[in-house]
Amino acid sequence: MDTHYTATAKLLHWLIALMIFGMLGFGFYMTGLDLSPTKLELYSWHKWAGVTVFLLVLVRLAWRIGHRPPALPAHMPAIERLAAHAGHHLLYLLMLAIPLSGWLMSSAKGFQTVWFGVLPLPDLLAKDKALGNLLETVHVALNFTLIAVLLGHVGAALKHHFIDRDDVLTRMLPRRRG
Repeated sequence: MDTHYTATAKLLHWLIALMIFGMLGFGFYMTGLDLSPTKLELYSWHKWAGVTVFLLVLVRLAWRIGHRPPALPAHMPAIERLAAHAGHHLLYLLMLAIPLSGWLMSSAKGFQTVWFGVLPLPDLLAKDKALGNLLETVHVALNFTLIAVLLGHVGAALKHHFIDRDDVLTRMLPRRRG
C-alpha cells in the first residue's frame, strides 16, 4: 500500500490551503476598510474565491471518496488517531460551512454573489437585515474556529515530523525524484 497521497490529492490540498490562508488574510484586511468602491470590489473578489474554494472542496471530497488516504502510522495512540480523524472531518465541515455561510449572509444582506463577475448565483435567502447580521456573526465565528483547527492541524503535522519523526507530513509533500 502506498504511504503517500495521490498527486491529485496533494494538489487539491495545497491549492485549497493557499487559498484559505489568502482568504483569511484578505477577509481581515477588507473588513477593516471604510466603505468605498474598492471595498465593494474586494468583497466581490472574496466571494469569487469563496465559491472557488467551495467547488474545489467538493472536488476534493469526491476524489477522496474514490481514493482512500494512506493509513495512519501504526505507532499512533488511539487518542491521536481519533483526534486526526475528528480534525479532518471538522476541516471538511468548515471548508463547506464557511463559504455557505458567506453566501447566505450575502443573500440576506441583499448582495448577490456573482462568480468571477460573470455567473450570478441565486440568492439563497430573501433580504433580511437582522438575519444577515446574524449570519455575519456565524461566518466570523466559523472562520475563527477554522483558524483554531488549522493551528492544530499544522501543529500536529509538525509534531509528527520533528518529534515523532514519521511520514505523516512528508506523505502530503511532493515526492523527490532521484
